[in-house]
Amino acid sequence: MTSKIDILGEKIPVVILGATGTTGQQFVRRLDGHPWFEVVAVTAGDDVQGRSYGETVRWREPPPIPEQIASLPLRRPDQAAGARIAFSALDANGAGPVEEALARAGVVVVSHSGAHRLDPDVPLIIPEVNADHLALLERQRRERKWAGAIIANPSCSTTGLVLAVSPLHRAFGIERMVVTTMQAVSGAGSPGVSALDLMGNVIPLIPGEEEKIETETRRLLGQLQGAVVTEAAFAISAHAHRVPVLDGHLLAVSVGFRRRTTPDDALAVLEGARLTSDISALPSSPPRPVVVDPRPDRPQPRLDLDRERGMTAIVGRIRSCPVLDIRLVVATHNRVRGSAGGGILTAELLVARGLFR
Repeated sequence: MTSKIDILGEKIPVVILGATGTTGQQFVRRLDGHPWFEVVAVTAGDDVQGRSYGETVRWREPPPIPEQIASLPLRRPDQAAGARIAFSALDANGAGPVEEALARAGVVVVSHSGAHRLDPDVPLIIPEVNADHLALLERQRRERKWAGAIIANPSCSTTGLVLAVSPLHRAFGIERMVVTTMQAVSGAGSPGVSALDLMGNVIPLIPGEEEKIETETRRLLGQLQGAVVTEAAFAISAHAHRVPVLDGHLLAVSVGFRRRTTPDDALAVLEGARLTSDISALPSSPPRPVVVDPRPDRPQPRLDLDRERGMTAIVGRIRSCPVLDIRLVVATHNRVRGSAGGGILTAELLVARGLFR
């Protein structure tokens, strides 16, 4: 593992925006003891300003709150003096102006909020898939005239889908795809979905989710041409469902390719997927971007989410599709790889590639 000394010689001070929510708590947990980053500030709503994080947060993670972070006072984002990277877990409705103000002040914002995911000059990044899209930062800084930056993570369901299908797209060229998601209740945040609505039930609507999956997938698999991302030219249809599972999104995917493809072809490509050397050296990087499980009833959220520290896509049930070419099942940890873990990995990539300043 690369040490912080190899990169900058000292830890980088960071702030977590929206630190009391479920995604914010994952950032707190995963940044504790990080070799490159040190949490120096946490922010939350105006009604709790000045109170300590530990006495305010309704902590939902298994390990105790890290002592150093528990003692930090909750601030407004504009009071996060000294932080050089902001991890944003803010709600998309109010995140945009906050993230832009920090970027103008010279802070690099890694956002899970969704407020800027489709801005043409904001990189939407999965490091193993489209790290080259970080070149958009030059355009962003030039056109917006700020020293900081905004980099976006995709939605949690899109992350798992794209990790799984990107090696297949490179090998065979996706022509059309249908994905049905079964998304965990934790993806709705806190307080989330009413137990009365969800227990013993499946809700076939997550507002805006299907549109996110369709648009973000084409953008992530698109080509950077100059300072513009040209979306991948394939058809995709998404169906999103909320299910009574605590953590872990499961996706059933059918894919048609430009080149004729068999299950054995797809299996070989997925088992051969590897990380580039610079990404594999990052502290949060999984050993493999995709893990294939050959057992006929896997993956399952309860059994498979924590493999590779929750940072990979677990793929199983690779078989022929009578309508398209191949069908498969994907599981990912929505609160780790789909949110905080993915954001931290993106920030590590920025530092390692010299794009942080």
